Amino acid sequence: MKFLFAFAPACLPVSLVAVADPTSGVLEANTPFTDAGNLREQTWNWHVQNTDIVQYHPAFPAKYSGPNSLSSASEVKETVSLDLLFGARLWQGAEFFVDGLMWQGFGLSKTLGVEGFPNGEAFRLGTDVPNENFARVFLRQTLGLGGEKEKVEDAPLQLAGEQDVSRITLTLGRMSAKDIFDGNPYANDPRTQFMNWALMANEAWDYPGDSLGYITGFAAELNQPYWTARYGVFQMPRVSNGTALDWHLLEAWGMVTEFERRYLLGGQPGAVRLLAFLNSAHMGSYQEALDSPTRPADIEATRAYRYKYGFGLNLDQRLAKNVGAFARLGWSNGQTEAWVFSDVDRTATLGVSINGEGWRRPGDTVGVAGILNGLSHVHSDFFAAGGTGILAGDGTLTYGLEQILETYYDFQVWKTVHFTLDYQFVNHPAFNRDRGPVSIFGARLHWYF
Repeated sequence: MKFLFAFAPACLPVSLVAVADPTSGVLEANTPFTDAGNLREQTWNWHVQNTDIVQYHPAFPAKYSGPNSLSSASEVKETVSLDLLFGARLWQGAEFFVDGLMWQGFGLSKTLGVEGFPNGEAFRLGTDVPNENFARVFLRQTLGLGGEKEKVEDAPLQLAGEQDVSRITLTLGRMSAKDIFDGNPYANDPRTQFMNWALMANEAWDYPGDSLGYITGFAAELNQPYWTARYGVFQMPRVSNGTALDWHLLEAWGMVTEFERRYLLGGQPGAVRLLAFLNSAHMGSYQEALDSPTRPADIEATRAYRYKYGFGLNLDQRLAKNVGAFARLGWSNGQTEAWVFSDVDRTATLGVSINGEGWRRPGDTVGVAGILNGLSHVHSDFFAAGGTGILAGDGTLTYGLEQILETYYDFQVWKTVHFTLDYQFVNHPAFNRDRGPVSIFGARLHWYF
């Protein structure tokens, strides 16, 4: 989620954090490291980061509003996050990490009314006063398979040292599923890159997490010089978009697999990732809610343990020394209730990121990207019948693809301080042709140590 910023290792797959170029933000092929005599192996480290985001949208046209609508009146909202991260090496190949998170604030309209929500730091569990949580508490065990070595730099959730390029990595504990899966060097971290939810993750993947985006789980990765295979299984929340966990472990879980292939195209590095997921939770059925005479359509009355599945494609490609492109495609079956992340069943994103070295600002980045989000037919009918979801629910619906454009410029103010100006244009917010369009203006301050 210029890419390796200080916090990017917390969001990039752990098998990739040692192979990113911190200046250009490009994922390189694994670089062999053999000069172990000059490398200091860390036994512990600590890091801190702070991100402050303010966003504003002017009034916009809306024929009607519902319980989950973006307010059509102008509004300003702010969010603040502060992380204190500690890591320790326990034994050979074993690392233990803790991430203490403090957050405060709300997204626009209490994080409702836009599926590609404009602030990735806007937790759905907003708060007027500072709140605290252990976002991550996990153990990572790396098993080297021999052969070439690579250097690992000191970073959040990462201890300096060396590791085998060919390795198995096991992670157990509380984490974000995004720490392991669906990483992208250009669109991954709303604290340093694009702010929109649809650009930090594949929105068709209802990825396991609580209201803050973290959950208990286990992940295994097999890394080779030019490919990585990943598997993860995670708990699920007891209710949609909730914090309490469902302890019916045989019935409530989220599984995900991913295969990543790294390559060179015309001498420039790139990667393609194929993702598949299968969730089981106490979810409702859109069709059953529509079949009931109750209006507005009531999804909660239809809840039972059932499955949801889908697929994702994630690409990144460096086009020139300081220019990289990325894209994501996503699809889910769209029959069962959105449970964790968003209401999106179909998504497509495409963007470009340019490093400022060309205008003698190598610490700066400019990015521009487009987003298309859509629904399955039955899901659209459910919202038209007055149903509400995680982010959407205008009381009725004149369906249209949600269309978003985001552009930002990130200034390096000082070595570890960045200031960002951001603009997002949203057409058909929450899939509704009767509302919008709306412009959203944002600013972000991010520092780390």
